[in-house]
Amino acid sequence: MNEEQAMNPYIGITDFTDFEQVREMSRVFSAHRPQGSSRVLHIGVMMSYKTLHGIQSKWQNAFPQKEQIAEIFSSDEVYNCLHYADYDNRPELWKSLATAIFYGGIGIQAIQLDMVWPDPGEIANGVHISRKQIEVILQIGKNALEEVGNDPQRVVERLSDYEGVIHRVLLDKSMGRGLGMDADGLIPYARAIRESFPMLGIGAAGGLGPETIQLVEPLTAVFPDLSIDAQGRLRPSGNALDPIDWSMAGNYLVKAQQLFS
Repeated sequence: MNEEQAMNPYIGITDFTDFEQVREMSRVFSAHRPQGSSRVLHIGVMMSYKTLHGIQSKWQNAFPQKEQIAEIFSSDEVYNCLHYADYDNRPELWKSLATAIFYGGIGIQAIQLDMVWPDPGEIANGVHISRKQIEVILQIGKNALEEVGNDPQRVVERLSDYEGVIHRVLLDKSMGRGLGMDADGLIPYARAIRESFPMLGIGAAGGLGPETIQLVEPLTAVFPDLSIDAQGRLRPSGNALDPIDWSMAGNYLVKAQQLFS
């Protein structure tokens, strides 16, 4: 992804574990990309505080080894995004972020924070220390919304602390569990964010896959530049501990391209 592609909306898949998967999904994405589309393919790779620091975790066999991530991010034709998960908001976030970004290698273009309102100063410090020009995506998940009383105005108030630190937000009540999106319920949040922070990219996720892509249509009708991401529903079991079914993932990409054409 070159500089002109920065901040373009994306169609995302999260849970890549090797570069062959990236190559194949890039081929599908390019073959079905509508003429004139500015959308990019988001390559999502998972990492958690535990997998970064070598702590035993149920996810350690589902996520790639941290030393493999740079190779997964080998293509410059896509949007390479490391998803860093820490819902316990452990101390010294700045240090963990700088280290996580390091493992993204030279190809990393973004880091998504799967966290509950992390400290914006620590985010800025971690990115600065990494010495890389990358975008920061803040996941606003179920727990984050509950912390502000599921109030769009209070979401906007919290986001004001992140001005100049983050570039996009991802509205995601499912948080990788494959729970179906209530797009109508997300519209008030997206609208409040767009009105207060017009330069902030907005994305949504939640149970999207080849058979459920239509769930996001109420949001895309209002926000045609919406980015989307898929994870749990890209495997028959719906369980993010299982490997992605790449045939399902390819079908999802084709249908997502049609949705935005």
